[in-house]
Amino acid sequence: MKHLLKITLQIILPFVLGLGILWWMYRGTNWSDFGHYVLHEMNWWWMLLSLAFGILPQMARAWRWKMALEPLGEHPRRTSCIDAIFMSYAASLVIPRVGEVTRCGTLKTADGVSFTKSLGTVVTERLVDSLLMLLFTGIAFLLQLPMFLRFLKETNTNIGDLLYRFTGTGYIVTFICLVAALIAGFVAIRRFSFFKKGRDMLRDMWEGVLSLRKVRNLPLYLFYSVLIWVGYFLHFYIAFFSFDFTAHLSIGAAFLIFCVGTFAVLVPTPNGAGPWHFAVKTMLVLYGVAETQAIMFALTVHTIQTALVVLLGAFGWARINSKRKLTS
Repeated sequence: MKHLLKITLQIILPFVLGLGILWWMYRGTNWSDFGHYVLHEMNWWWMLLSLAFGILPQMARAWRWKMALEPLGEHPRRTSCIDAIFMSYAASLVIPRVGEVTRCGTLKTADGVSFTKSLGTVVTERLVDSLLMLLFTGIAFLLQLPMFLRFLKETNTNIGDLLYRFTGTGYIVTFICLVAALIAGFVAIRRFSFFKKGRDMLRDMWEGVLSLRKVRNLPLYLFYSVLIWVGYFLHFYIAFFSFDFTAHLSIGAAFLIFCVGTFAVLVPTPNGAGPWHFAVKTMLVLYGVAETQAIMFALTVHTIQTALVVLLGAFGWARINSKRKLTS
């Protein structure tokens, strides 16, 4: 019974939640219009350029991870770190948040790196990434609030009109997403308690957390950390130029939309599907983009970016397995 409940929480519920939100958002979509947007109205050159910046954060994350492992006496190959990161992103498409465990297991299999030590460095990464995300979000809101209020004034739009456009179902979806995020946090804490079993495992993980103090080049580590988020943002922002209806939006507006979308991904669905679409669509509408166009933008960009994650994951898996065959 406990095993069935675990499977339901980890796999079934995230898919149901994501698909439910997507169905609600796109239930009236004319799919021939979607095809027309992708084939005739989207600028593929800008979209392809954005994909290059989708690869950059994963590469930077791998470089940073290798730096964090070196003080622990672990020296994995750079390519193994990259492949493990590629596979971890792809694995999270199936089971949300499983990527951290996947990449540690992959690196152990490929280069014999201690699983618990590498998991400790991942905990440190999450802390650094969370602090940066909060910092960037705070900056985005501080910079964009005056501009957003000026935009409302120039377009003769008041907050009441915007709230009226946000339907009752929209409020329900927002509430469900918040509850799901809280449940995911609770499950993560319970899951972490599993790793506390065994003094050796806890010591190895704590050693991984403290590895940040021993990183050989801390400024470079922090540079990679910022580069990851810069890459994420450019991956999103450059896609704006693929469509006429978003190309005019300022970089500040795009940054705020990006931050809101990033928080939406905390809701445990595969690759943020559903909550991310809803958040990005809502923010685009607030900036004057027509709802149908905002919906198309969210679907198109997320679908293409997800396809990139799948391709990179397949590449990482193929390269890891080819190395294994050569060494066996």
